[in-house]
Amino acid sequence: MRITLPHAGESSVLDGVSWAEFLTILDDLEGRSRSRVAYDRGRLELVSPSKPHERIGRLLGRFVEVLTEELGIDAESIKATTLLRADLRRGAEADECFYIANEPLVRQFDDLDLARDPPPDLTIEVDITRRSVNRLTIYHALGIPEVWRYQNGKLEFLVLGDDEYVRATTSRAFRGLRPDELLRLVELLHEHSDTELARRFRAWVRRERANG
Repeated sequence: MRITLPHAGESSVLDGVSWAEFLTILDDLEGRSRSRVAYDRGRLELVSPSKPHERIGRLLGRFVEVLTEELGIDAESIKATTLLRADLRRGAEADECFYIANEPLVRQFDDLDLARDPPPDLTIEVDITRRSVNRLTIYHALGIPEVWRYQNGKLEFLVLGDDEYVRATTSRAFRGLRPDELLRLVELLHEHSDTELARRFRAWVRRERANG
């Protein structure tokens, strides 16, 4: 199957893609594409992130790393590792992905098998490019407990509900953390470097800890 990769900031969709074809496409894309894939029971979407997309996703990922370092929490970043379940015929690549509570359970494995292993505790989704495949549906089916989604200039913390994700006022992974505390720094991306914003966030975390 011939795949045309989308340009930066664009997406492309293929319908009628079998699971075997999807796996072959993943192999073909490995090492030569920045595109994020999403597959839901025959429909395949490839999204090529723009620079703002990548910066926002990576900055939110750095915030998670700051939190785990400052709070002394063991965590593992698997970045955009493809999350797959053959039995569900679903798979996706998040912008950032972390094991936190479940980190000890996957530490020994070099490969990720969601039929054997627990799902990641947190994924980060930046929705700037228009999407045709609902990634939240995929993540819900995979049982991912929490998703941080940036969309239309807003940041939401979404937690796993019975039938769909539910908007939460605070993070499940980081007790008491509110999305507006991260968004205020994301909004400064055009004024400061990623490093400076991570530094400011670290200072905020330390002040919060000192204040109890």
